[in-house]
Amino acid sequence: MATLTKVLAVILGVSAYGGLAGSSFAEQTNAITSAARPAGKLATQTEVIAERGEAAMITLGANRAMELAIALYEDIEAAGGWQQMPVKSLKTGTSDKAVLLLRARLAAEGYLRGDPDAIEEPQVFDEELEASVKAFQTSHGLVVSGKTDPATIRELNIPVEQRLATLRANQLRVEDYLKDLGPRYILVNIPAAQLEAVNAGVVYSRHNVVVGRLARPTPVVKSKISQINFNPYWNAPVSIVRRDLIPKLIDDPLAMDRMRVKIFDGIGGPEIDPTTVDWTTVSPDRYFFRQEPGGENAMATVKINFVSKYNVFLHDTPAKALFQQNARYESSGCVRVDQVHVLVDWILNGQDGMDHELVQEIAASAERLDVKVRSGPDLRVMYLTAWATEDGHVNFRPDIYHLDGSGFVDGQPPPEGQPVEGEALYDTISQ
Repeated sequence: MATLTKVLAVILGVSAYGGLAGSSFAEQTNAITSAARPAGKLATQTEVIAERGEAAMITLGANRAMELAIALYEDIEAAGGWQQMPVKSLKTGTSDKAVLLLRARLAAEGYLRGDPDAIEEPQVFDEELEASVKAFQTSHGLVVSGKTDPATIRELNIPVEQRLATLRANQLRVEDYLKDLGPRYILVNIPAAQLEAVNAGVVYSRHNVVVGRLARPTPVVKSKISQINFNPYWNAPVSIVRRDLIPKLIDDPLAMDRMRVKIFDGIGGPEIDPTTVDWTTVSPDRYFFRQEPGGENAMATVKINFVSKYNVFLHDTPAKALFQQNARYESSGCVRVDQVHVLVDWILNGQDGMDHELVQEIAASAERLDVKVRSGPDLRVMYLTAWATEDGHVNFRPDIYHLDGSGFVDGQPPPEGQPVEGEALYDTISQ
């Protein structure tokens, strides 16, 4: 109890809002060649990047940035778009006629500057071209290799008409997500499977996240962070009891013991012995399931709450390996956050003397503690398959829930193959 006593004592006791003045959108788009990530197996990284001054996915100038991006792609369309690339692996040092096509393709979107005719050996894949490929891969959420791998070729060959349709589908979303957005906010982009903590339009930290699978999609939410639960209980919703927990009990009546889940005869009722129940006939709302705090808890060490009719939240997870995947669509609706303690420290922002060290200490204590967040940052859980930033980046991500063209802006996306209706979805318990 020493840690909890100490914590209770503590608790009780750049202008990124600038616009694009001074340069054209196409000129600023060219700057992304210098902002490409280093090569690696993961397309995106979890890291604190405040010193880089990178613009967030959404800033006060995002509407104007989207308008300029749409105008740019309209110009590309009017000029005839771009040619299709052959499925061919090209890399630094390659000499091939396809390199000429690649130069023209990247130049069309502003990833490559200069006149190809002025290059001594334009058919040779040089370092400048490699940097442009990396920039393209960064803006499309691909693994940054600097080579034309199959995934990169697929993105290069998406026609400009489709890119324009995607930008237009997201323009209304950007406008909606900007409404009433304060200077400190958290952005979760479902298709990108990424989260940004933002100070006045500049990204403080960027986190890989796990979002809802197609059958249990994450809802789009506009809210504000209200509370931090350290070492929380996990109260299983009826949807998870029906889909996940009762089937486990039917297979093995002792399954909940291994998962440290207690079953009660109603909220506040007595604990029951699961071996005395015929789980094949029980209604999923008959009993109350609660997982105890600890390392195997579905929420792990911390849960971040906000007001939402969908009863979803941000949280830690014991399943850390999922953050090392590029396709992180694995949850049942809630958002699992990589290096969540960095985010919690940023949310609390020194409230009541709490800092990163104390946050880590509380989490490691396994002791329950709820902290009401004063002046909590705004939250936007977004569905953006395309966005443009004020520093000239145009980004695209896969339409994972197949919502582009449907008019979808916010709310609960339909589970795969189902209409937009039905019960809210919640995160599942760890195996």
